[in-house]
Amino acid sequence: MQLSPDELIFWQYGFVKLNATILTSWALMGVLSIGAMMITRGLVHEAKVSSWQSSLEIIVTAMSGQIKEAGLNEPEKYISFIGTLFLFIAMSSLCTLLPFYVPPTASLSTTVALALCVFVAVPFFGITSQGIGGYLDSYLQPSFVMLPFNIISECSRTLAMAIRLFGNMMSGGMIVGILLSITPFLFPIVMTALGLLTGMVQAYIFSVLATVYIAAAIKSYTKQPISNQKEYQNG
Repeated sequence: MQLSPDELIFWQYGFVKLNATILTSWALMGVLSIGAMMITRGLVHEAKVSSWQSSLEIIVTAMSGQIKEAGLNEPEKYISFIGTLFLFIAMSSLCTLLPFYVPPTASLSTTVALALCVFVAVPFFGITSQGIGGYLDSYLQPSFVMLPFNIISECSRTLAMAIRLFGNMMSGGMIVGILLSITPFLFPIVMTALGLLTGMVQAYIFSVLATVYIAAAIKSYTKQPISNQKEYQNG
């Protein structure tokens, strides 16, 4: 039983390897890219739209609402990044219904790459919103003594995101593999459905965490309006 798609190697030349993780990741990205182009090419700006476009707008509106509730007041700036994370992880789980498919998120290298995307996106959006000086100043809040602790926090939460997603995705596949070897009919079907549900939940949690981290980088140390400062001083 293979616990990780990294173990399945299709081609190797020296230290260069083409394993199942790379193949399924790029295949999934290709499917998502082509699907996005096909879905959005017929969109129109009219009073009367198709039922398909209405459904798509409902989904995008719901995602924008979730991003806004997490603390980002302009979700249109962030939905492309956060939505892509969600779709990649969700589709990785959904494709487990295909025979002989091992999700790339069952590999630690994939989950680390996703966590690093969030690690880079947090300062990117923070600097875009506050400027490089304002963002770097946040590491010195509430005192310069907190600088090493804030840096450790940035690194540790990235590692935690990667390991959490990897552990949850790999454990589901491992349980299905064990039950398949013991009872090859009923239980694997039930556990596959449970694993699919778990994958969707993990996609949602990962996206929400990314949103919260970005919102914290943008809003944690923004200055209060002058009116609020006066009220605080007078109060």
